[in-house]
Amino acid sequence: MLSKEFIEKIWYSSHPLAIALLPLSWIYSLIIMLRRLCYQSGLIAVNQIDAPVIIVGNIAVGGTGKTPLVIWLAEYFKGKGFRPGIISRGYGGKFSGKSQQVRPDSNPTLVGDEPVLISKRTNCPVAIAVQRRKAAEELIEHCGCNLILCDDGMQHYSLGRDLEIAVIDGQRRFGNGHCLPAGPLREPITRLKTVDFVVSKYTAGRHEYKMEYTYGDLVWLKDPSRTMPVSELNGQSVHAISGIGNPNRYYSYLRNNKLHIINHEFPDHHPFTKEDVTFHDSLPVVMTEKDAVKCTDYATEHHWYLPITAVLPESFTYRLEALMKDIIDGQKTT
Repeated sequence: MLSKEFIEKIWYSSHPLAIALLPLSWIYSLIIMLRRLCYQSGLIAVNQIDAPVIIVGNIAVGGTGKTPLVIWLAEYFKGKGFRPGIISRGYGGKFSGKSQQVRPDSNPTLVGDEPVLISKRTNCPVAIAVQRRKAAEELIEHCGCNLILCDDGMQHYSLGRDLEIAVIDGQRRFGNGHCLPAGPLREPITRLKTVDFVVSKYTAGRHEYKMEYTYGDLVWLKDPSRTMPVSELNGQSVHAISGIGNPNRYYSYLRNNKLHIINHEFPDHHPFTKEDVTFHDSLPVVMTEKDAVKCTDYATEHHWYLPITAVLPESFTYRLEALMKDIIDGQKTT
């Protein structure tokens, strides 16, 4: 099995193997474009939902920051009087039924880590399903939701959508620019011309909206009401755990705060065990918030997580408000 490091070397550098894989990428791209055309032309039915649907997705494999943006959107729309519901595939979870509602105390091994995190942070109704339409309909019917946010799903064309927000990693961008398997792209870069927003994490280019993160105080896993400034660990060695798509900024933040980190990096959506997060010393153990939802049962007095919050520019908010007004007004006239 190819390692994550080797795959990223192919995708994010001028590796000769990427050239050899290009014919497969062309076939993949053709299939993707034909599939999308079938939905656009009506050859394959698109399921429309009785509420506005906002898709937050990406065109590249790996973490780009979709979940923090979904949380930001949920809080924003709650503040505007909406009753948002969030749907997800529940990637990394073992649930295989038709649909499942997610609560803050749901088992992330079953429903996935990101849905549990979203439920904890937003206190909004959350549901997962392979067919996201089913999850959306249940939230509308049983929870009274009047707006659906879809965490991931840009390529899930069977679900109708009113707005599409593509999130990209502003530092890694699109790698070598090729589609799978020669590169990291799920769809060609030209797909971005069709979305309503391109949100870029950390740095933004022309016609892109920059998304940044603010980091909160460390939160104790055993009792989330107890927090501690990261600065209290200045100069100390800590075990730094990550099971996210691209943890470089997380590690950099800890190092910039003068923590001496002992790196424990795991694959994205890693199913943590007690042995993964237990060390035979008294050093603090710091992890991401997404990883923390899977490690609560193993937490000791040493375990802390670092929360993040997305920050969007006012220009993003203004355009979002204008487009939503058009959507709502259009629905009122039908």
